[in-house]
Amino acid sequence: MTTRAARLLQLLDELRRRRKPVQGARLAEQLGVSLRTLYRDIDALRGQGAEIAGDPGVGYQLRPGFLLPPMMFSEDELEAMVLGTRWVASHADPELAAAARGAMDRILGILPDSLRLQVETGGLFAPDWCPAPPEPWLLTLRHAIRGQRALHLAYADAGNRVSQRTIWPFAMAFLDDRRLLAAWCELRGDFRHFRADRVLGLEDAGRCYPQTRHALLRRWREQERARQRE
Repeated sequence: MTTRAARLLQLLDELRRRRKPVQGARLAEQLGVSLRTLYRDIDALRGQGAEIAGDPGVGYQLRPGFLLPPMMFSEDELEAMVLGTRWVASHADPELAAAARGAMDRILGILPDSLRLQVETGGLFAPDWCPAPPEPWLLTLRHAIRGQRALHLAYADAGNRVSQRTIWPFAMAFLDDRRLLAAWCELRGDFRHFRADRVLGLEDAGRCYPQTRHALLRRWREQERARQRE
């Protein structure tokens, strides 16, 4: 990656982190460039499709929705994406695995020839097998998390005792040998973790849960931190 390309990438990262317009002089100081160079870099990013609002003396702000051109990724970033998509392709449900492969194909399709060859012949691989095959419930769980939908859950605990619950799923962890679901359980009135391989049945409850996924995540993290301090 050229020095200028790296600087443009750094400028984009700075703008992405800002919720409010930032003065050009402040950006120039953080990037270690002159104000004139900063103005040229902003014009270059605009020419590549970045919607950067603002003018000299007013401040600049990157509007949401700009997709970073793949040729601006560093070699390390490209290798990380390749390794990550290969892992997802072998560990996730079929829909997510296909999405991972499709995303990588799309990136490869617009990379410069030299970078595409480097990615295609790279030596980083993820296992093409999974110790525990993905459960058939994963697709339903992912869609419920995304749509903030309540679910009716039939679940067997470690003692093989079966319970019927209504849950608000908000997060899922993909571990080496199992998948874990984090949810608010209406039966217990508290957060609970469920192993996907112990799920016996899932059914949409026909409603969204009353809190946002973001709020549930925040409360769950606060509770987990409090437990760790005990």
